Amino acid sequence: MKRLAIYGTVSVAILAAVGLGGVFVLGVGGAADPAVMAGRAPRICPDYCGMVIPPNLAPLNFLVAEPGKDYRVRILADRGQAIEVASRSGSMKIPLRAWQRLLDANRGRRLTFEVRVRRADGSWTQFEPIVNTIADADIDRYLCYRLIRPIHIVRVDVGIYQRDLQTFDESVVVSNQSFGRGGGCVNCHTFTPNHPQQMILHSRGSGEISDLSGMIVVREGRVIKVDTRKLVGNAESARGLVPKSLAGYVTWHPNGHLATFVASNIIQFFHAVGENRDVFNLESDLALYHADSNTVTTAPQISQADRVETFPTWSPDGRFLYFCSTDPLPVERHREVRYDLMRIGYDADSQRWGEVEPVLLAQDTGRSITEPRISPDGRWLLFCMSDYGEFPVFQPSSDLYLMDLSTRGYARLDINSPRSESWHGWSANGRWIVFASKRRDGVFARPYFSYVDQQGRVHKPVLLPQKDPTFYDRFLKTYNVPEFTRAPVPATQRAIVAAICGRHLATDRAPANPND
Repeated sequence: MKRLAIYGTVSVAILAAVGLGGVFVLGVGGAADPAVMAGRAPRICPDYCGMVIPPNLAPLNFLVAEPGKDYRVRILADRGQAIEVASRSGSMKIPLRAWQRLLDANRGRRLTFEVRVRRADGSWTQFEPIVNTIADADIDRYLCYRLIRPIHIVRVDVGIYQRDLQTFDESVVVSNQSFGRGGGCVNCHTFTPNHPQQMILHSRGSGEISDLSGMIVVREGRVIKVDTRKLVGNAESARGLVPKSLAGYVTWHPNGHLATFVASNIIQFFHAVGENRDVFNLESDLALYHADSNTVTTAPQISQADRVETFPTWSPDGRFLYFCSTDPLPVERHREVRYDLMRIGYDADSQRWGEVEPVLLAQDTGRSITEPRISPDGRWLLFCMSDYGEFPVFQPSSDLYLMDLSTRGYARLDINSPRSESWHGWSANGRWIVFASKRRDGVFARPYFSYVDQQGRVHKPVLLPQKDPTFYDRFLKTYNVPEFTRAPVPATQRAIVAAICGRHLATDRAPANPND
């Protein structure tokens, strides 16, 4: 095997600048030592290899999963000073500021990790370089998600959190532990395109705490709780609306004045083997929340008595509402439920609806189509397909597909795994998607980012980096509904909790700059 010399008397100050044909010059204490070329790339965890990474993402800290007693990594690109990281354990924690400078200086260029390991006998092994590409398009700065236990039967310690993707800073948006009355749930957070000071989330309560339930609306510097069941505009406009249900799966119209939500009667049940949970929609309609007048309406086209409608999403121009729909079946036939992808035209000025038309039918795919999300430029539609049902996070068969709306052609993405992929969304610039995947262990959903190029090619996903590379090995919660946002959540936990408990406060937060 080819051997290279590693010299042991050079100070760290010149490590970044000196190299001999890819050989590191490091102070390892002693005379020149031979380095054996491994002839392969090192095993690292997470698998940050061969990816396109955001230029404004926190460091990709990783663990070198090779036996040894001393580890060295050199991170370099065409421009700027290389970064040297040393570790006795193999845990590589990259300095934040140096990482940010290196990535920003090399947008659109390659980023290389060179790894060497000293074995127990004192010899060094040098591995083939790991090469990633730095994208020229930023990712949105913040990611909002819910953290829950993987077996979500009892509502214990449920919260919505916000992560600054440029750093490792995570903050609580709202936790059910803050209600002070035990139990309860928070979920279904959603943001308004081009309106960073607006969002909706939901709180749930039952029994003695049923008064905690409602749609929490953050808008115009206020946080209010809306009981959608009591805001029906009139009998005609509410015809067909499921009367005893709560709101969920909200999507804002781009104009920021209208939100569409699902009024449904959903049950959760359990299996004895395999993925033990399932969700079944007994009945479901779409409805509209008019924020200016604080009223709720619906229309016959989107609340048909002989159909089950769910997962609404607006086109970026606001001219079409996409949603999923199926024929109602009894729960005993839940494995036969397959949703179609539909859309309907809408004129926001006149509030007039068109006619429902199919986009993609389950009879043509043989699978259930759910969770449609459209890219900001209106060209691409990202969606899930699974063997049956409407809750892909519980379906190991669930995969991500991408449709070109200009042709209606679609394809299964190469980034899928044998396990569940679900809860996806787009960045504001349309160059990144985020999704939840159970690919690591089949139990815990983790957030991944993938770069989408101009041709619609979706590149190898990047696991959300953590300061400790072993974080995911011991973190016993699942990430639910990861959503991009360019600005911090526009309300404090104090204001949100006050609204949930029936008190209305100002947001307590100054308007954020979406370009920060």
